[in-house]
Amino acid sequence: MKRLPFGLAVFSLAFSAFAAEPFDDKFRQLDELLPTATPYRTASGAPGHAYWQQRADYTIRATLDEAKRAISGSGQITYHNNSPDTLRYLWLQLDQNIYKPDSDARRMLTAPSREAWTRARNEEEGMKFEGLRGILAGREFDGGFKIAAVKAAGGQALKYTINQTMMRVDLPTPLKPGERFSFGVDWEYKINEQKVLGGRSGYEYFEADKNALFEIAQWFPRMAAYYDVAGWQHKQFIGSGEFTLEFGDYDVKLTVPADHVVASTGELQNPNEVLSAAQRERLQRARSSGKPVVIVTQAEAEAAEKSVSKASKTWHFKAKNVRDFAWASSRKFIWDAQGYKKDGTDVMAMSYYPKEGNPLWEKYSTPAIIHTIEQYNKYSFDYPYPTAISVNGPVGGMEYPMISFNGPRPVKDKKTGEITYSKRSKYGLIGVIIHEVGHNYFPMIVNSDERQWTWMDEGLNTFVQYLAEQAWEEHYPQSRGEPRAIADYMRSKNQVPIMTNSESLLQFGNNAYAKPAAGLNILRETILGRELFDYAFREYARRWKFKHPTPADFFRTMEDASGTDLDWFWRGWFYTTDPVDISVDGISEVGVSSKNPETEKAWKKARRDAEPESVTDQRNKGMARRLDAHPELKDFYNEHDDFTVTNKDRNKYQEDVEKLEPWEKELLAQGKHIYLVDFSNLGGMVMPLILELELKSGKKYIERVPAEVWRYSPKKITKLIVTDEPLVGLTHDPYWETADIDNSNNAWPRKLTPSRLELYKMEQGRDNLMKDFATPLKTKEPEEDKKPANGKDAKADAEIGKR
Repeated sequence: MKRLPFGLAVFSLAFSAFAAEPFDDKFRQLDELLPTATPYRTASGAPGHAYWQQRADYTIRATLDEAKRAISGSGQITYHNNSPDTLRYLWLQLDQNIYKPDSDARRMLTAPSREAWTRARNEEEGMKFEGLRGILAGREFDGGFKIAAVKAAGGQALKYTINQTMMRVDLPTPLKPGERFSFGVDWEYKINEQKVLGGRSGYEYFEADKNALFEIAQWFPRMAAYYDVAGWQHKQFIGSGEFTLEFGDYDVKLTVPADHVVASTGELQNPNEVLSAAQRERLQRARSSGKPVVIVTQAEAEAAEKSVSKASKTWHFKAKNVRDFAWASSRKFIWDAQGYKKDGTDVMAMSYYPKEGNPLWEKYSTPAIIHTIEQYNKYSFDYPYPTAISVNGPVGGMEYPMISFNGPRPVKDKKTGEITYSKRSKYGLIGVIIHEVGHNYFPMIVNSDERQWTWMDEGLNTFVQYLAEQAWEEHYPQSRGEPRAIADYMRSKNQVPIMTNSESLLQFGNNAYAKPAAGLNILRETILGRELFDYAFREYARRWKFKHPTPADFFRTMEDASGTDLDWFWRGWFYTTDPVDISVDGISEVGVSSKNPETEKAWKKARRDAEPESVTDQRNKGMARRLDAHPELKDFYNEHDDFTVTNKDRNKYQEDVEKLEPWEKELLAQGKHIYLVDFSNLGGMVMPLILELELKSGKKYIERVPAEVWRYSPKKITKLIVTDEPLVGLTHDPYWETADIDNSNNAWPRKLTPSRLELYKMEQGRDNLMKDFATPLKTKEPEEDKKPANGKDAKADAEIGKR
């Protein structure tokens, strides 16, 4: 190797040590991340002139065996190949197979660590009874589809292969573009007990009256989606990633016990066969009623609970242009309904709930459905379906076309029988109904790929839910949507970007629901403004109504319809985990020199006089000084200092002023106050500057600076601010609208952060084995001693009290 001269080697080392960091362009376009536009999807975010999507129509006949907790069914599927591709096989989803003991979901169960449960510090960290019960029960439950037959329309058996939650059906001849293929599937499966095995459907058993309530979904083999971006979407269903389906028409007959009431996707076709004359009259009256009308009363439901019918009835429903079908059945159901008609919406809002849901459900469920439709219509499109249903059962919250399952209930005191509900339960019910009914818009109609991108349905829907909740009442207790509510998550470490596959998400609720919702709120309130945002968001919903949008279609449409380049926002908020943390580092006042010596030397003198007095000068006060004793020693310099204005200064000023143009003289006379403010982007996510300026007079006002201020220097900038009077305070993001994770560095001068220190008494005598051993043993009180003096039991007393 050739040796370099010493000086040159040192120079080379110094040069490399001070090489500039690579420029991190926060505003570079998303071209390298978004797919290239095609004839199917345009660069504007709209469907292209050659856009296509598949279709699947279903005719299903199914029976609910209440005693065996099982469903058997037979379905005829007509699959329409609208693609430009020839298909040699079809894929179907068998989502019930997640309940097989050997399913991927079961085999993938893990614990956080060996220490996580064995050394749990509190009940939140520890294993729950319910958790362990579910794990053990899942190993024994004989769940999953039992496929009895797969046949072509002519009866020919079709070859099929089951791979966990997916089934491939091999076609006898290739299905060419424009052709359709009809085939049938016969199946049965056992229904899971939802409170034990969890899930998005299942049954609930009521020990008090020995009845069950069934919420049925993912209950038949369903066509997987096939579309231009993904081909067959046959990612396995393992729990988090939900469903991606094709639109079609459904003709469904459900045979259930004769005393059951059925709530379902679609419209009831045979009310004369399954409803009494009184119930039909109430249902008709509900269409034009201004408040909910009870179709099946609580008294009728309680009467039905007392016996179990051995007969059966078949309920017939039809649904047009839906992507899925779900239903619920129970003899316990109370049923109320109210019609809502406005513009293009003509819908029956209906609620089904057991008596255990009252008084909460009869008061809030149906009004919440109507409120949801009214508000979502404002931000998207008119609700197109004839029904919208909320069902109370074991599922906490889950959505399907026209029907949703929602969980919150009041509680009943075991001793007194008193029924009450908490504030959390009340607003939890209203909120979950808004959310789940709102899912009719996203993704039941704006049909995004939930198996791939959870945020496209949950995040968008949570955002519109936030808007709808604000319209319910002032100060609605919201948990998601406000930027300040996401700050704790944004500063946490175990994150992945929003643009992560559904099954790989960490902190699922925050990532898929709260962060997208907060981001859209920031986009609406801080970046675009309501008018631009609302127009663009409605345009996205309108463009992709009854179609398959992707993230790129959403991003591009929002930019196209608002006329705003938002690539920096999508990149930072959706593709990274960078938080927002903008710091106000320092402020300098930069006055414009007037050139007038009278003014400028006075300003300099004031600056000098404002400096702190030195310790030496402070301690020398009162010292005997020669000049005080001998004033004859004073001369000119004792009377004048460096700030004395001289005639030379005045002459120079006159000469300089005479050379100025009129507009230059006017500029010097304006008297504006100019400040240079240093900002640091500590978090990495760029964001507009929202500056609250406080002036000497007490006046406050807001200046909004676009995020592009960071374009050339994404880590540190200096902003010029001009005011009419002296600035005494500056605060960035005063309304906490950008999800800034550290508000302590947002103000100049810095503000104190108030807090509280809790003091606790020291515990004495803990782990005292001797004392614990001597504690008297509690004995069970005899049953006869519990009865009151009049001989009636507590339950009877509670019933009397209720009357």
